[in-house]
Amino acid sequence: MDKQYYVYIMTNTANTCLYTGITNDLRRRIYEHKEKITGGFTKRYNISKLVYYEVCDDAYSAISREKQIKAGSRQKKIDLINAMNETWQDLYEDL
Repeated sequence: MDKQYYVYIMTNTANTCLYTGITNDLRRRIYEHKEKITGGFTKRYNISKLVYYEVCDDAYSAISREKQIKAGSRQKKIDLINAMNETWQDLYEDL
């Protein structure tokens, strides 16, 4: 059975800071961010709201897509989020 991988974008409550990451277990990873289980950028900037994600078929595709998103401008990230989640609602509960 092949695993699915996810590329995701999270933000803080004011939607001023964006974080892009990848995981093979989206629900678990977002929970870790929300609960501040791991340190780093998301803990420091209080990133706790999942606003965008994509499903990838393999780790290589997910890593490539993450790099592509990270290399893009902030506006490109905003456009991605708006296309999927116009109101920037937290998507975590719907996972």
